[in-house]
Amino acid sequence: MKILLTGHKGFIGSHMLTALENAGHSVDTYEWGDNQLPSVMEQDWVIHIGGISATTEKDIEKVLTRNLDFSIQLYDACKMYGVNLQYSSSASVYGLNREFTEESPLDPRTPYAWSKYLFERHVRKHSSGSIVQGFRYFNVYGSGEGHKGGQASPQTQFTKQAKETGKIKVFHNSDKYHRDFIPVESVIQYHLKFLECKASGVFNIGTGETKSFLDVASDIASKHNAEIVEIPMPDNLKNSYQEYTCADMSRVNGLIA
Repeated sequence: MKILLTGHKGFIGSHMLTALENAGHSVDTYEWGDNQLPSVMEQDWVIHIGGISATTEKDIEKVLTRNLDFSIQLYDACKMYGVNLQYSSSASVYGLNREFTEESPLDPRTPYAWSKYLFERHVRKHSSGSIVQGFRYFNVYGSGEGHKGGQASPQTQFTKQAKETGKIKVFHNSDKYHRDFIPVESVIQYHLKFLECKASGVFNIGTGETKSFLDVASDIASKHNAEIVEIPMPDNLKNSYQEYTCADMSRVNGLIA
């Protein structure tokens, strides 16, 4: 198939590009700042992963311009030319809720989460005749995310700290914070499987299992003989930091089990 991929220089996008090419697809790419968007009308699919991924970004105009306005532009082009679309959303749209089916109430609490929610809303209110699949990623981790710094997964940040300082910093009460951590390779496989699926809608992309931040730190500390040090939760995270996430994978498993 002929596929346009946005965000191919990012963490998930770079893995996606390799997987698509290895699978024999013809891939055009676009990154924010490129002079020209390749023609959408020539594609079988658009996989839209590009955008601001920093959940702590406070520049609302910047987030909405890149994550919402451009996404709507791309969606409208796909709709016009009858091109199928996969796009990345986020489990951050669930906010501080503790139910995680695709129909559960949403509670976005950051500009990033709002940008994802508002694009999902646009798609829902302006239906397309093509296949449109939105993927709510849970906590993705894996190789190639070192450039994300403080926005990298706990697995990457804790490993870096252990190697460089012999200490791993965890937030106070990190044993009480449980998240659904999914390896990037699994995320890519879901994308590839859904290319063969005719279903449209929003889909959770997680494992359906949880692990505490302290358990993640403890596993890494034991491998590197590192000490775990507790630090306070930063003030800028206190009202938006998700204490618990766990993807309900029933819808996805029913389609591509």
